[in-house]
Amino acid sequence: MIVPPRTALWTSNFTRYFVARTVSVFGDAMLIVASALAVGHLYGATGVGLVLAAYSIPFVASILVGGVFADRAGARPLMLGADIVRFAAQGTVAAAFFLGTPTLWLLLVCSAVHGVSSAAFQPGVNGIVPLVATDLHRANATIKVSQSIAQLLGPATAGVVFGFLGAGPLYVTDAATFAVSAVCLAGLRLAAVPPPDGSTSPLRDLVEGWHAFRSRTWIWSVILVWVVYGVLLFGPLIPLGSVLVSGRLGAPAYGWTESGLAAGAIVGGLLALRLRPGRPLAAGAVAMFGYGLLPLAIALHAALPLLLAAAAVNGAAWSFWSVMWQTSVQTHVPPAMLNRITSYEVFGSDGSLPIGQALAGPVAAALTAEAVLGFSVGVSALGCVALLLIPAVRGLRRIEHREPAGATAAR
Repeated sequence: MIVPPRTALWTSNFTRYFVARTVSVFGDAMLIVASALAVGHLYGATGVGLVLAAYSIPFVASILVGGVFADRAGARPLMLGADIVRFAAQGTVAAAFFLGTPTLWLLLVCSAVHGVSSAAFQPGVNGIVPLVATDLHRANATIKVSQSIAQLLGPATAGVVFGFLGAGPLYVTDAATFAVSAVCLAGLRLAAVPPPDGSTSPLRDLVEGWHAFRSRTWIWSVILVWVVYGVLLFGPLIPLGSVLVSGRLGAPAYGWTESGLAAGAIVGGLLALRLRPGRPLAAGAVAMFGYGLLPLAIALHAALPLLLAAAAVNGAAWSFWSVMWQTSVQTHVPPAMLNRITSYEVFGSDGSLPIGQALAGPVAAALTAEAVLGFSVGVSALGCVALLLIPAVRGLRRIEHREPAGATAAR
């Protein structure tokens, strides 16, 4: 592998974007715990499930539209607007908790608004990086490390705030993260996005995005594997893993397992920061063989030390793959199409996840949870083999640098 000369990473633009992404992920990590604790305290497990579904369904339904408008108007305006709306939604929930007991319908409406706003935000996550950094590999790895730290600290912070201060301050804290992100995004100095061609329409842009997605075998084949993973690997892992680990070793053990995942993700990001394989997706697919160690350890009722080690390897594998994937997409996809292709990517990979989560319980009741997770281990390995057998994935070469297309002199 060839390591190019190091270029300046911490420009003012990249620093602002780095802070925006870190605090935004921190807020997202808090959100799940906030829903579980605050909503669960009032409306039980059913209420938590409804609130989370009210977020995820509008998110998946809106993500393709978000990609189209991010390419038409620029990613930054949509991301900035999404942060402002998410700040307002979480602030509304906080005010409702301060004033009394929020109704379930209010929580559902705010969660749905949050989901639609996140769909406007997410496509630009990939699209902004090439505008604020030249060394995309190092930028993605650095952001991934910070996100892993945020995902480690977010749930713990949410638990502490809720335990000592209650639901209102918890939602205020979560809302504040989106305010910080909005301020940072507003401070980015990027060139103006050219107005869309008058001969095009959002629907036509959506169709063009699909054709661009479909024409890149290495992209759609990876997403096809991820769709299968969502149903048979990613989906069952959390609901079944949490029940098996907490039931056998206690609730704190599952908390430690989640911490092991985050710690491993930090290590994986640091490894990605150091390594620049010439065939990034092939290297990422090899690393992903380690992902199956966690469901294997849970299914085999491994002792806590082995369980934590498996979780760390799982997190490291996922983190390393993520950097290889994001950098490949950012460098091989034309900037004008990047947000739309990212939206198709997110739609495919995230859309199957609720199916796996919904089916996990009934299938486990019929076959045992251990059997389902054991099957997941096999699916995990077969998916990695499939990626390595696809020439377009295995043979994809690294592209090193691309000068930021939308940056002004913000060095």
